[in-house]
Amino acid sequence: MANEVSEKGYDITPLSEERITELAQDLTDEQARVLLDHGTEPAFCGNLLDNHLEGTYACRLCGLPLFSSEKKFHSGTGWPSFYAPFDKDHLTTIEDNSYGMRRIEIRCARCGGHQGHVFPDGPPPTGQRYCINSESLEFFEKGEDIPQKI
Repeated sequence: MANEVSEKGYDITPLSEERITELAQDLTDEQARVLLDHGTEPAFCGNLLDNHLEGTYACRLCGLPLFSSEKKFHSGTGWPSFYAPFDKDHLTTIEDNSYGMRRIEIRCARCGGHQGHVFPDGPPPTGQRYCINSESLEFFEKGEDIPQKI
């Protein structure tokens, strides 16, 4: 069976539960709570909120690039926000009706790790606000290799 490859050339074949469990062993308790249990970090506490360096934000669990600094903006919400993903195929969305509201949850397409939510109140050109947990991401400066943990 052939691997699934994204438009930008990354392997996005879903990982096995066994591989996800192996990768999760390297997570802190808080990272595991957010990525695996669909948690949310407190607003204004994430270490990537005020990161203004050029580079790529990758899934902390599997290393798949999810967002670029070029599409990051200050939303004032307390979480890192982006108006578009690195590659549309790198994210999946799920309807989330928890807490008495309808939201669209964002997950990594390869490992299923919870990233945050997307809202229709972002800036042009997309009008989208991808509101992401810092605990779900790992930042790599421009020119730095992003290790793929598959």
